[in-house]
Amino acid sequence: MINHRYDFIYLFDITNGNPNGDPDADNAPRMDPETGYGYVTDVCLKRKVRNYVDTVKNSAEGYNILIKSDMPLNDKFRAAYEHENLPVDVTKKGTNPTAEQLARQFMCRNYYDVRMFGAVMSTGTNSCGVVRGPVQFSFANSVSPIFINHVSITRQAKTDQERAKKGETEMGAKQIIPYGLYVMHGHISAALANNTTKISEDDLNLLWNSLLYMFDEDRSAARADMEARGLYIFRHDSVYGNAKFSDLESKIKISLKDGVSVPRRFDDYEVHVNENMPDGVQLIIQ
Repeated sequence: MINHRYDFIYLFDITNGNPNGDPDADNAPRMDPETGYGYVTDVCLKRKVRNYVDTVKNSAEGYNILIKSDMPLNDKFRAAYEHENLPVDVTKKGTNPTAEQLARQFMCRNYYDVRMFGAVMSTGTNSCGVVRGPVQFSFANSVSPIFINHVSITRQAKTDQERAKKGETEMGAKQIIPYGLYVMHGHISAALANNTTKISEDDLNLLWNSLLYMFDEDRSAARADMEARGLYIFRHDSVYGNAKFSDLESKIKISLKDGVSVPRRFDDYEVHVNENMPDGVQLIIQ
């Protein structure tokens, strides 16, 4: 059980990389074509949280991850029925509310991402119902417009004899942005958590750690220099909140430093924090 609603603002950046490729644009970094600003989807960021939890908890009890490519989802739902001694292969969505509820509770207890982000688990013949997640992320938007740089690369290793006959090297390409600073908004409903998924303060602390350190466990050629740059948590005294997020959002402002027209590092920006909070709200900076 948690006794406070939370909102938060999360800053991260990338240097010479691709934070979130767009499959509809040859995997180029995602960009709003009307404005030139970049964005990273909520799904991408939740994936990194899942991967971090999976790495540090190593499938410990209560910290399994549902959305990953280890086994089909319906097999996991069936396992919940078997564990709870419920009739298997006969409960489609809505046909046995009692069994569905028990299975849903099992999934929330055992899968971290289910109790945090929610899940649709009503496929197949062992329905575990639908869980509305109390933790929600927005898309992350870049603070400044991004520039997508198309970089040519070469490859010497050939995949087959036909390619080997064509020459010593082959040309390839990757698409990166030289630099981008992104801002994401997050929200945690204590009321929803306490009524449905029963997340704990330990679950919340794991989420904060995930946001701070998940990029360290996600290095790749496309994301070698991706870093968390700020986590600003607004903790409300009440379960239902003490202020509108629009009022809290205005407390964190980001601007380019004087004389900087093309940002290429985090130090090119200034983060202005107004710590004068509304009554019943505490700012926690991590």
